[in-house]
Amino acid sequence: MQGTPERGPQTRWIESLSPWPEEFGLDRMRSLLRALGDPQTAYPAVHVVGSKGKSTATRTVAALLRADGLHVGAYTSPHVSGWSERIHVDGVDADFERALGRVRAAAEAVDATQFEALTAAALTEFAAAGIDVAVVEAGLGGRLDATNVVAARVVLLTNVGREHADVLGDTPEEIAREKLAVAHSARVVVLPDDEFATLVPSGRVVLGGAREAAEAFVGHRIEAEFTVRLPGRLERRDGEVRDGAHTPEAVDWLLPRLPREDYAVCASILADKDADAVLARLARAGRTLVATQSSNPRSLPAEELADRARPYYEHVEAVADPRAALARARKLAGSDGAVLVTGSLYLLADLHSVP
Repeated sequence: MQGTPERGPQTRWIESLSPWPEEFGLDRMRSLLRALGDPQTAYPAVHVVGSKGKSTATRTVAALLRADGLHVGAYTSPHVSGWSERIHVDGVDADFERALGRVRAAAEAVDATQFEALTAAALTEFAAAGIDVAVVEAGLGGRLDATNVVAARVVLLTNVGREHADVLGDTPEEIAREKLAVAHSARVVVLPDDEFATLVPSGRVVLGGAREAAEAFVGHRIEAEFTVRLPGRLERRDGEVRDGAHTPEAVDWLLPRLPREDYAVCASILADKDADAVLARLARAGRTLVATQSSNPRSLPAEELADRARPYYEHVEAVADPRAALARARKLAGSDGAVLVTGSLYLLADLHSVP
């Protein structure tokens, strides 16, 4: 994924790290944090897990807690506009170079992965800022995710969709169990419905979303209202919609919110996603698809994605370069048409600077 336009030495370092561990587990993350003085123990947390909508939920919880007078850190992933998007303190991007600089030596000493180093940087930045609460988005799953080190007073599950089956399991219940494993010490667990309530071994179950999670943390109603908008989440540009829908459930959420049904679709999908189900659903948004591949190494090759898409679309083309693919989709849409860019937030990050 591309970094910020001003890529300093720490940003170049984080980009050089492997984003994917050889084996999932928390031992290395705990060792890293010990070397840093266990910054995650300096504040309580709201931990956000789920298959989609986590970043928006995280930022919404953070905004509500700020409105209630708290000093709040928020950690999200992946980014679209730039690396510094991931670490917020009181609604403002942290100094990303400084945050990484605090943890680099310790991260290199334990051979931390990219996500582990980023998570440590966020948790350390929050401690240095003296925040009252951190709102932390899990990266993958929950039980073995690098974020499963925070003192979560409240856990929010946004939803459950089939993804990362090799790590999280094949059934919704298995996936939910992995995600809700972060609730080991939470006082309150907020669920979208009662489907997985029996998987919560401790803590009070509340049905709801971001607002209920924020109110559970402070213990009273919060009157403020917020509409949080993040890059790549139902982002509207002239004649174009960009959304990082990467699971069938995410596409199901997206489709009724689209203002039309005749898009030229420009899509990239990661290999560990249910690509066929995503492609089948996206065909309801338009009968033309330009298949491409993001800079993420897990992205399906454009030609393979195109081959898998052909049963669902009238017209399919493969263009490996994302910028060229977007230009081709715009041409196929024509002057009166529209383009939907979707399938992966990594694709939207690659294209963020393209007007």
